[in-house]
Amino acid sequence: ESWSFNKVPLSICLQELGPLEPKEMIEHILRSYGRQTTDEGETFFEMDEEKICRATAQMLLQNAVKFSLSEFQEVWQQSVPDGMTTRLDQLKGLALVDRSSRPETISLLNVEDLPEDSQERFNTLFTIREKWTEPDIAPYIQDLCSEKQTIGALLTKYARSSTQNGIKVYNSRRPIS
Repeated sequence: ESWSFNKVPLSICLQELGPLEPKEMIEHILRSYGRQTTDEGETFFEMDEEKICRATAQMLLQNAVKFSLSEFQEVWQQSVPDGMTTRLDQLKGLALVDRSSRPETISLLNVEDLPEDSQERFNTLFTIREKWTEPDIAPYIQDLCSEKQTIGALLTKYARSSTQNGIKVYNSRRPIS
């Protein structure tokens, strides 16, 4: 259907999709990816662009080891509902862009799949990529932070900084086997 993603009608959604999926599943997906509103007694869902774009990207990336960045961006934009705009910043902590490869590539790297232990997390990250910029590594260590442990403090403890072509990069303090 060509509903506005800002106002998806529950009753028509259930009527149209009911023969294909259980009512509970349809409602669960609408609640997971949208915010419920009511207008003149009818229930609608305002779909969350960020959540839908992230979920679509994850679905596209999960079956590919690496994807050409330009091809991915094109397929990704075509895969989301009309009116939604995909942006790479929606993929923080979900996908890793390699701007040094030709063509540039993107691959799935979900922060949820990384070790919870700080040292193990850094070892894993430095195995995936030898040198990281702070904006690239931050989404993958943000959840390790606490009130007293900032991203800067974690990088100081687990990484060594250097400057490469005028850009500050971080690499492992320990040899990675």
